[in-house]
Amino acid sequence: MRKILLIMTVALLTMTGCKKGMIYPLASGRPYEVLVVMDTATWMRPAGRALFDVLDTDVPGLPQSERSFRISRAEPKDMDQALNIFRNIIRVNIDPKQYTQTRMKFIRDKYALEQIILSINSPSEEEFQQFCKKHSQEIVDFLTKMEMNRLVKELAVKYSKCTYDLAWQIFLCRMYAPKELTSYKKGTDFLWTSNNTASGLMNLCMYSYAYEGPETFNKQYMLHKRDSVMEKNLPGEKPGMYMQTDTLCTTVRPIVVHDQFAMETRGLWIMKNDCMGGPFVSHSRVDTENNRVVVVEGFVYAPEKMKRGLIRRLEGALYTLQLPEEQEVLEIKPELEEEKNEQNSNNGKN
Repeated sequence: MRKILLIMTVALLTMTGCKKGMIYPLASGRPYEVLVVMDTATWMRPAGRALFDVLDTDVPGLPQSERSFRISRAEPKDMDQALNIFRNIIRVNIDPKQYTQTRMKFIRDKYALEQIILSINSPSEEEFQQFCKKHSQEIVDFLTKMEMNRLVKELAVKYSKCTYDLAWQIFLCRMYAPKELTSYKKGTDFLWTSNNTASGLMNLCMYSYAYEGPETFNKQYMLHKRDSVMEKNLPGEKPGMYMQTDTLCTTVRPIVVHDQFAMETRGLWIMKNDCMGGPFVSHSRVDTENNRVVVVEGFVYAPEKMKRGLIRRLEGALYTLQLPEEQEVLEIKPELEEEKNEQNSNNGKN
């Protein structure tokens, strides 16, 4: 009996966090699950369909359709202790008496640790519908970044020491890659690490080249650099086989990483004269101290598997890159208004 009680106590402590005067559970649910709190009638009308369409979009840059989120819904009256601790909650409040315009804000850890609650407040269903259409990418990006933050915290504790040490040795950069990336290859201003498995092959590359001004971030220039680096450093099994970018399925957009400009490239790679291929995502950042562009990229080869989880695991690692002049920052900053959690500010966390 003592042994059973001890096991139950350890399990409880593992699954909960402590705030002064109370014990909080860890948020429930799987990564990229979202619970929408909205009544059935509104959910079935155009306003609810607009939000559903936002959340039901495909993950960009994958060779097959995979949804960005798993969607659940609950009536506001049914929100109880079990549902309140869900990891990602979207609360929709439509009331012309309370709101004059549609706005979004979020709060952390209100009912559970590692929880995010996104509130969208609007005076009317029509305005809410238009808001969802206009800010669809903002909503998707926010929820995705919050999941990435959870992954980044995990990577900071459980990471590939091999990749970390080689990134420092070759580039004087620090990076937390998934711990399973233990195989590697070094080149001139180049590093490749991999889990080297027969199923669900995950790969991470780092390379650098001279920064030549704003034109360095021209899409055509960046893809040409990528192809030349990969052809030189990651040839196929036979002569004439090498990695190429599928330029028709590649998108480039500016993003912010650690408060600095970066360029995100996302799309598909193929192996020339071979049948291999898959998705990739990369960040290109300027190392002003050394006047160079540092590129970190994750790519996947998993023809037998769904690829959303694999590529997102690698994408989270990209945000942990620290250039030589940077201090350690292990959070992807949201671009939405954050509501102050009075329970956290008054009580703090232990």
